[in-house]
Amino acid sequence: MRRAQLGWIAGAAAGVLVAAGAITYAVAGDGNSGVEPPAADSADAGFARDMAVHHQQAVEMSYIVRDRTDDPDVRRLAYDIAQTQANQRGMLLGWLTLWNLPKVSSDPPMTWMDMGGMASGEDGALMPGMATDTELERLGKLNGKQAEIFFLQLMTDHHQGGVHMAEGCVERCAVGAEKDLAQGMVDAQESEIQLMADLLKERGAQAR
Repeated sequence: MRRAQLGWIAGAAAGVLVAAGAITYAVAGDGNSGVEPPAADSADAGFARDMAVHHQQAVEMSYIVRDRTDDPDVRRLAYDIAQTQANQRGMLLGWLTLWNLPKVSSDPPMTWMDMGGMASGEDGALMPGMATDTELERLGKLNGKQAEIFFLQLMTDHHQGGVHMAEGCVERCAVGAEKDLAQGMVDAQESEIQLMADLLKERGAQAR
């Protein structure tokens, strides 16, 4: 049952990637589509930049826990998260390239959601749900069940923040493919949040 649930989540995420990737060039504003690319200060560009950073940390956490536990369910979940979010990150950065927009901004993170400055950036936590550098260091020192629990707690927070950001894009972004990708993130990460709650319960723990 657990393997089937993990497989469904991975399959759904992959479907979103394929569908969005198939129409990337149609929304790129590359001079041939007749579609104007988003502006540098648009929600589309802001979401692409910020979610690329957010995703990179999820990939990092997933690879850390992979080396700290032998549990097949946690390792499988971490692998699915790492692969899905690395692919989505590449798509978001690819759109910025096709739109001829910078991949970094002088504005604070989350400005596109009218939430600029919401995080101090202290200890590396730049956006909703992001782990601090101290927490990442701690994760890298734990093993077995302790590593599994802390990873699941950190990733639950991370996903909750990611869902909040993706819902912001669904509401504010103008590019259809990006809105579709963001909705796919919401659906997949909400499913993973429930799965992680079950995995935490099995280990006598819960989300923070």
